[in-house]
Amino acid sequence: MIAIPLAVCAALCNALTTIFQRLGVETAPDAHGRGLKLIRHVLRRPIWYVGFAAMLGSFLLQATALGFGSLSVVQPLMVTELIFLVVILRVWFGSPLGWSEAIGTVLTVAGLAAFLAMSNTGGGTTFPTTSGWVIVITVCCAAIAICSACTRLRSRKSRSWRSAWFGSAAAISFALSASFTKATTILFSKGFWQIFEHWEPYAIVIGGLAGLVLTQDAFHAGPITASQATLTIVDPIVSVVIGVGLFDDDLRGGIGALAFDAAALLVMCVGLFVLTQSPLIAGSVAQEHLGRSRLEHSQRKVPEVSRSDR
Repeated sequence: MIAIPLAVCAALCNALTTIFQRLGVETAPDAHGRGLKLIRHVLRRPIWYVGFAAMLGSFLLQATALGFGSLSVVQPLMVTELIFLVVILRVWFGSPLGWSEAIGTVLTVAGLAAFLAMSNTGGGTTFPTTSGWVIVITVCCAAIAICSACTRLRSRKSRSWRSAWFGSAAAISFALSASFTKATTILFSKGFWQIFEHWEPYAIVIGGLAGLVLTQDAFHAGPITASQATLTIVDPIVSVVIGVGLFDDDLRGGIGALAFDAAALLVMCVGLFVLTQSPLIAGSVAQEHLGRSRLEHSQRKVPEVSRSDR
């Protein structure tokens, strides 16, 4: 199935984006820590453009993968970004690996492979009805609002709590944006001009921007390990639910098969959680997103990520 290698390549591009953009901003002197000075610095760094190209490549590969495969297959495969990040940090930078990286990688790969092996990769070509979109968008927006409200329940007691809930809200936004992308690929298959006659292609931008803003809130609210865990775990789960409910993605019938799928996803999520708690992963992701945040908020003061948050 061509969607699987395309999704894996998209995940690899995401990992390369993290590395290249980190290299692009880490050489900036303290005087260029934020704002226009930082922008001028990275624009003189060819490596930053490589990271930007990798980010565009990731989006195109993911969109193409969604055109060939179902949402419930492509989105779970995107979590392999963390595995590629571990490999790159070990091979390229010689970073030492510990038990957390090994256990997290094994559990993630095992759970994902079991899910893909048991799940039926057919279906996923049904274009959503208006009523279906209304239900999905309403539920997702309500879930995002609830997650955002939960950040205030213990805001003075736990920064990890706030960061995790903001990460969950961002993950739901990204899953919704992926569903808009999937719908756009279906429209494209019916004719290029079809994409200009529907609202779904424009909604990709709205969902992506909402996820980006919530992601920045998550990184600023607390430890990177808390937000990264919910970002990587919630996205594929929500995507599977949307894929089955909205696009008629096929999962093998029977209580036993569905229980196996759920168990496989649980194993994958445990592996992802272990990986996101790794200082190796947390440090790399924190630095990359800190640099990106500075660029996107050039006229605002952006809080620094402290060592205690990594």
